[in-house]
This record gives sequence, structure tokens and C-alpha cells, in this order.
Amino acid sequence: MEASTAQYVLECGTEDCENNCQFYCNHCHRELCEQCKDEHQKSPDTKSHEVVPFLQHKRLLPVDKCKLHPTRNADILCNECNIPLCSKCTTMEEHFGHKFVDMEDIDAEKLAFCLEEISKIQEYFLPTSKELKTKTDEDGKEVKKTMDGIRNSIKTEAKSLKDLVDKVTSDKLEQANTIEKSLLKVLKQQRKTYDDYNKYLEKLLKEFHGYLPLSNFKGLLSAKFENSKIQSIPETTKPVPPVFSAGQFTYDDVSRLLGKIDVPNIKPDKRKIKPMATPSTQLKPTGKEMKQDREKSDVKQTLSLSSSVTKVREYTVPGVDSVFHISLGKSGRLWASDDSGNLVHTDLQGDQLQKIQTSGRDQGYHTVTQDGDLIYTDGKNKVINRIKQDNTITEFIKTGDWKPISIHSSHINGDILVGMVKGREAKVTRYNKRGEEIQNIQRDNKGQEMYSYPHYITEKINGDIFTSELFKNAVVVVNKSGQHRFSYTGQGLWFYPYGICTDLLGHIIVSDIFPAINKVYILNQDGCFLSTLFKPQQGINNPCGLCVDDEKNLHVGQRDTNTVTVYKYLQ
Repeated sequence: MEASTAQYVLECGTEDCENNCQFYCNHCHRELCEQCKDEHQKSPDTKSHEVVPFLQHKRLLPVDKCKLHPTRNADILCNECNIPLCSKCTTMEEHFGHKFVDMEDIDAEKLAFCLEEISKIQEYFLPTSKELKTKTDEDGKEVKKTMDGIRNSIKTEAKSLKDLVDKVTSDKLEQANTIEKSLLKVLKQQRKTYDDYNKYLEKLLKEFHGYLPLSNFKGLLSAKFENSKIQSIPETTKPVPPVFSAGQFTYDDVSRLLGKIDVPNIKPDKRKIKPMATPSTQLKPTGKEMKQDREKSDVKQTLSLSSSVTKVREYTVPGVDSVFHISLGKSGRLWASDDSGNLVHTDLQGDQLQKIQTSGRDQGYHTVTQDGDLIYTDGKNKVINRIKQDNTITEFIKTGDWKPISIHSSHINGDILVGMVKGREAKVTRYNKRGEEIQNIQRDNKGQEMYSYPHYITEKINGDIFTSELFKNAVVVVNKSGQHRFSYTGQGLWFYPYGICTDLLGHIIVSDIFPAINKVYILNQDGCFLSTLFKPQQGINNPCGLCVDDEKNLHVGQRDTNTVTVYKYLQ
């Protein structure tokens, strides 16, 4: 059982007053409420008294007589000797040159320190520590849930392998039985051959024995033996039994068949410890802090899906034929790309600020970082480049043998998520802000490949990673540790996912450009379908590029036009 922390409420020391104590008269050593404090300071007899906030008061110390001068009170402390003295002791030779302080002053100072520390413990350290302890309990439940899933997967794999072994064993035994029957059939035929030959010999033997008696010598003389030559013994072959070759396998071979447990090679995130409020921040928060606090605390209460989608505005992106991907920057500027490698920097008025030629196509191959720079993939040269705000282009990350095709800069911590392919393999790699590789995500807990061609990628506010998988006809979702959560496969028989983004409420927004469908779906945080955002009469054809701006509006780029339409879908 956790120990409870007692809290005491002091009352005013004025007779018949039951208000709470807020002040203290150091001269009278009496607790005062605010009303009594005002009267105390107006009274001619007490207006010169020192009245202070209660936390700064001097306590009435118990009377302690001086050991050397018993008629005097020990009300002074020698700083050097750290012993209580009376006023007469201060004149003694052993205390010459020492510093002395009033006992009530030093008591008040240390009492205030203790009360302040108690307040910190009760109001910040203990609640924060309990909150962190609760989070460890929640993480423990999540770990157990994850490990139960892994154990169940291992058992499922083992059963599948056992069933397969049983099937192979049955087939092998049937093969052995068939070979045995074939060999025994041949041997049975050979036995019949020798049985027939033995009967022939016995008959011949009986015939020759008939010529032996003297009474039959005339028959012997007349017998013609030239046609009585004994037939040769029939030749047969010995059976050639099969040879069993034992299978060559090891513990590691079986272990590989049952999958493997991978511990992600990433540095664990430190638990966030909320800072202790200081008097200055409590009394005077900045406008920016107040706005951020309001947004974080109120957004989920004030925003929800609207029953209808409203067109806010539209703008044209110069220098491109279509808009397959949009990356929003700062100050109302953005980057947009088509499927011909054109990457354009523009503002919402349609003014072209910069244009470069890239190897990118119909992929989400660029993103704006927390610093405001643009980074984009160069699949041809297997690198990731950075465009700084002064328009200079530098090489940022080399991806080795892997071809980068999609990229997203995390709004949570600035990490960089990259979808890559190599031959028939695909993966998602996480880099930190400096471009150092810190995580690779490729297979689920059954050892199965999760990706084939992750051509769009984004991240949710809780760290879940979403990829549009055109070849798998699915949106693949993993948590921040790389564990597979679910895959969304659309609302019908066909699903061609392209642009994908998330919003502050955790919604998943994904475009489907399958012919005759051309829709944008919105899902909840667990992949359950909520609604289709656009109706056919709204004129959205082949929606591709999607992103949500700071005003919570959805920007939609299309395959057949360079016009981007902005919609309000939350209320």
C-alpha cells in the first residue's frame, strides 16, 4: 500500500476567527488571516510589528537557557562553533571575531527551505514519479501483449512445421512400402521359377531311378539318352535394396524455419519528464506557449470529422504537369512534384521560386525537415539530397545498395523515414537528424516480408509508420518499434493506394487511384474505415498527392492537372 501524504491547514490565531492562516506576526508569534493582518497593521499597538507571509515566518522557539549563564536565554547561534549562546557569551575570548546570527532568523531560513522542498515533493516530484511508474506498468502490459503474440506465432509456426514433417514422413513411408512390394514381387516370381525347375528335376530323377533295377535292363538298353540332357539351372538376380540417406539439418536450420525474434537495433527513447513549473512561467507565460498549450489541450475536444467537405481554395503549381506529391514548407510555401521528375518550389499564389530535375516519379520522394530544408531521394544515384533555404543542393545520405523511393521527416523528433527497394526486397530505414542510420524495418514477427514497393510514407502522432504499397494493394502500418500492427486493403476488390498523410487527430488519409474509383478514404487510428471524403460531383479525378496544413485543411493534388485543391474536412 502506498503511503499517503498528510496535509495540514492552519487557522488564524486571532480569537474567534476561523479563517485560514496566510500571514504571521514575527513579534507576537501569531498566525493571521488576511483580514486580521490588515487590522493588526492598522492598530497603533502593533502597526510596527513585522508581518510576513506564513512561509517566511519566524517560529516561537522553545526557551533554552545558556549553559554558561543560566539566568540568560540562549537565543544566538555562533556560526563558527555552531552552538547556541546568550548575548554575554559573545563577549568571551573563545568567540572573539566570530559571526553570530539570531536563532529565530536561522530557524526561519531553514524552515522556509524545508517547506519549499516539501512543496516540491508533494506537488511535482512525487506525482511525476507516480505517473512514470504508471507508464512503466502500461509498458509492461504492452511488452507482455507483444511477447504473447510472438509466442503464439512461434507455436503456430511449429505446428505448421510439425504438420509438414508428418506429411513428408507419411509420404516417405509410403514410398518405402511401394519399393518393398516391388522387390518382394520379383522374389516371389523367382521362387516360382525354382519351384518349377525343382519339379522338373524330381521328375527326371524318378525317370532315371526307373532304369536302375536289373529287372528293367532291357528298358535301359533301349533307352535313348541323347535327348535327356539336364536343363541348366535358371539364373536369377539378387534384389538391390534401397539405401536411406539421412537428412542433413542442424538446430540452426530448424530455428530458421520457425522464424526469428529480432530486437530492433535502436536507442530506447527516454521517458519524457515534464519540467517543474517555476514561478516566472506560472505568472507570465509567453503568447506562443499559451497558444501551444491551448492547441494541445483543446484540439481533440474541439475538432471532429465534418459531415461534409468544403472547398477552401485552389492554387496552380507552375512547371509541373500533375501533382503526385506535396511537401508543405514555411511561410505559405510548398514543394510539389509530377511523374516526370520535375520538382518545383512555389507559393500559394502560383509564383515559381525554384525548379530542379530529379530522378523521382510517382512517389512521395521529398519532404520538408524541422529546420525548413527540403530533402529528396535520388534513386538513380542511391542518395538523399538536401536543398537548403538558400537553394544550395548538397548530398546528405548515401543508401548503399538500396534504392530510396519515398521519404518523410518526422514532426515528432525530426527522424527521417525512408522507403527503399533492392531487387525483390524492400524495407523502411530510420535515420536521425544527422543522417545516421538507427533502425531497419523489413519483416514481421513471423519472418515474412512486409514491403514490396513502399512508394509513399508518413508517420502518425504516436509514432506509427504508414506506407502505401501499390504492389501489395495495401497500406502497411507498423508501430515505432517496427512491429506490424495491421494492413488496410481498401473497401472493394481493387485498391491502388497512392498519397498518404495523417492529421492531429490520428486519422489516416489515403488516396485510391484505381480507375473508376478515384477516391480519398479517411480511416481511424486502427485502420477502420470512417468515410469517403469526396463525392463524384466535386470533380476530384485521380487524387494522388495529399497533405494537411497547419490550419487542419487537406491539400489534394491530382494526376491529370497541376491544380491543387484545398478542402476543410474537420469541424
